Amino acid sequence: MTSKETPPWLEPEVADYVAERTTQPDEVLERLIDRTRAETGGAANMRVSAAQGALLTLLTRAVGAKRALEIGTFTGYSSICIARGVGEDGSVLCLDVSEEYTGVAREAWDEAGLAERIELRIAPALDTLAELTPDPPFDLVFIDADKPNYPNYFEAVLPLMRPGGLLLVDNTLWSGEVIRPAEEGSTTAVIQAFNDLVANDPRVESYILPISDGMTLASVR
Repeated sequence: MTSKETPPWLEPEVADYVAERTTQPDEVLERLIDRTRAETGGAANMRVSAAQGALLTLLTRAVGAKRALEIGTFTGYSSICIARGVGEDGSVLCLDVSEEYTGVAREAWDEAGLAERIELRIAPALDTLAELTPDPPFDLVFIDADKPNYPNYFEAVLPLMRPGGLLLVDNTLWSGEVIRPAEEGSTTAVIQAFNDLVANDPRVESYILPISDGMTLASVR
């Protein structure tokens, strides 16, 4: 996998140009980046890029989201960005299975002054999703978790979202591997199938944004 900060379809100079003109991480996010690298080793690549984080805040505000859902929290970078976007009267429900990684997230939320906006549930996400109701519905959902369950998460969250709500899914270009033949059962094949599923679903309008490792944007009809 290539670095999320420098997608393979952009020349490095172009990637640097874009990055320099994108809203930069503040001190809280910079410290979280450093801590994630230091404490999670090779797993640090699961964190969204700084550019994606800026986009998450921007999109959350743009759609006026006040109730957001995140599937896959890791050390909390993306949830901080979404929580900032929903504002003081908004909320973010985070679903994850790792006490270790989300322990870092909890401390980061406290440092960012956002702990009261964020609820964390530690359990398999599909189990939690089965317990949720669409009253009130979610305005924004961000999925960045285990790839084989992407289709299941997609089907589970759509009924929980309002018309016009925004669904965001990370890693949908998979370092550009989605354009190449993939072995059956591989992560690349899973993501290829998921991308086709979303593109052909009449319940949403979608676009794969070539930012970082690829992010699908889907508006619920």
